[in-house]
Amino acid sequence: MAAIWWQRCSSEKVKTMKLRKGQKKKKKQQKKKKMRRKKEEAEDFPPKSTYRPPPVVPREENGTGANKYVYFVCSEPGAEWIRLPFVTPAQITAARKIRHLFSGKPEAPVITYPPFPGTEANLLRAQIARISAGTHVSPLGFYQFGEEEGEEEEEGAVRDTYEENSEFEGIPVSELVDSLSNWVHHVQHILPQGRCVWYNTAVKSEEEMEEEEGEEEEKEDEEEPEPEVGPPLLTPLSEDAEINQTPPWTASPSSSLIPQYALAVLRSNLWPGAFTISSSKKFENIYIGWGMKYSPEGYSPPAPPPPQAEFPSGPEITEAVDPTVEEEQALKAAQEEAEAAAEEAEEEEEEEEEEDDE
Repeated sequence: MAAIWWQRCSSEKVKTMKLRKGQKKKKKQQKKKKMRRKKEEAEDFPPKSTYRPPPVVPREENGTGANKYVYFVCSEPGAEWIRLPFVTPAQITAARKIRHLFSGKPEAPVITYPPFPGTEANLLRAQIARISAGTHVSPLGFYQFGEEEGEEEEEGAVRDTYEENSEFEGIPVSELVDSLSNWVHHVQHILPQGRCVWYNTAVKSEEEMEEEEGEEEEKEDEEEPEPEVGPPLLTPLSEDAEINQTPPWTASPSSSLIPQYALAVLRSNLWPGAFTISSSKKFENIYIGWGMKYSPEGYSPPAPPPPQAEFPSGPEITEAVDPTVEEEQALKAAQEEAEAAAEEAEEEEEEEEEEDDE
C-alpha cells in the first residue's frame, strides 16, 4: 500500500509540475509576443521632434524696472481715463521690431508682422517704457545715489533708486548746451531681453525640475546663457551710441537774441518729439510725437524665420532596398532557431531549479 500511495503522489506531483511548466511557457510566449509587437509599433512611429519653445521671460514686479510707474491715458480732453496694463518683456521685444501708427483706440488690435502680443494699449505701454528709458534725462548732479545704498551694494546688483541732491548748485545754461557730459539718464536702461534687470531663464522651478528629470542627458548639452548688462543709472549722455553717424542728441539755447534769459533745450534725435528744457537748477522732460523711433532707412518687415532643420540622415530614416523572398525566409528561419534555442535554454534552467528544489 505504501508503494502504491507513493506512486500516486509522485504521478500527481509530475502532473502539477508539467502543468506549471506549461503555464510558465505560455506566459513567456505571451510576453515575447507583446515585446515584439511593441518593438514593431515603435519602428513604425516617425522620429520625435527635438524642438523646444523658448522659455517665457516673466515681467518685472510692480514698482520696479519697466513697471515702476502706472500710466493713465485718454483719447480726447474730458474723456474717461483708462489705466494701461503692465508691460511684459515679450511686448517690448516685439515693439522693437515693428512700426505701427496708433489709432487712439486702446482696445484696437495691432496687426503687424512679427505679430504683437496684445492690443494698442499694450503697445502704447511698451513704447512709453522705451521712450522713458531713452529720453528721461537730467543735469549732472541733480540726482545722486544714497549713501547707505552705495555702502551696502552687492556684487552684480543693479541700482534702481536715487534721491534728489539737496546741495545741487546748478549748471550754467552755456555749459549744458556745450557738453552732453553735463546730462545723465535717470531711468533704467531696458536690456535686449525686455527687462531692466536680467532674468536667468536657465534656472528652473521645482515643478519644472520634476518634469525634466528624464532629460538630464539633453540638459548637459545646454550652455548657460550670458547675463545681459546695460549702462547703469546716471550715465552721461556723451556715452550714447550714434545711429548711422547721426548724433543721439542736439543741444541748443532757446533764444540767441537774449542769451542771458535763454534756457537749455535738449532734443532727442532717436525719439523725435522728446525734449528736455532746463535752467540752471530746474528741468522738465516732455514728449509730443507719434511714438515711433527714428530709423535712418525705410522700414521693411523682417523676413520670416528660417525653416526648421530636417532630421539628421541615419539608418533609422534612410530608405533601404527591399529584401527578396529567399532573404526574408532565411531571416525568419534564423529568428525562429534563435527563439527555439533560447526557449530550450530557459526550460533546462527551470528543470535544474526544480530538481534543486526537490
